[in-house]
Amino acid sequence: MTSHANLQISKKGLTKAGVVVLQTFFIGLFSIIEVVFRHGIGAFTGVMICVAVFGTIRFGRSGTEYVSAATAPLAFAVVTFIATILVDGFHVSKIGVDFASSLASAAPYLLVAAAYGWFSYFRSKR
Repeated sequence: MTSHANLQISKKGLTKAGVVVLQTFFIGLFSIIEVVFRHGIGAFTGVMICVAVFGTIRFGRSGTEYVSAATAPLAFAVVTFIATILVDGFHVSKIGVDFASSLASAAPYLLVAAAYGWFSYFRSKR
């Protein structure tokens, strides 16, 4: 039987799975809050997307830069799609328009976060 007192973490920081969970949680939380109170995606969610990417790059282990750069747009798209369905119901045309407008309103923030994430990834590879 092993003792829990002897277990040590080899490195400090977020793992790849931790980066995915943390980004999805923060982006989901703030986008759902903004959809409920503002009925759309805006600057508040965009800033939180940037903060999530910057934070996971800063607090992630070495080798997690790729995951930090790639997860934010995917997590935002999935969360926005689910939130759109929950708010609008199953009306195909309304879901399509609201989903596209949500992606368009967060596009500048997604571009800034993705550019920094990929810059950090390629910088770490050199």
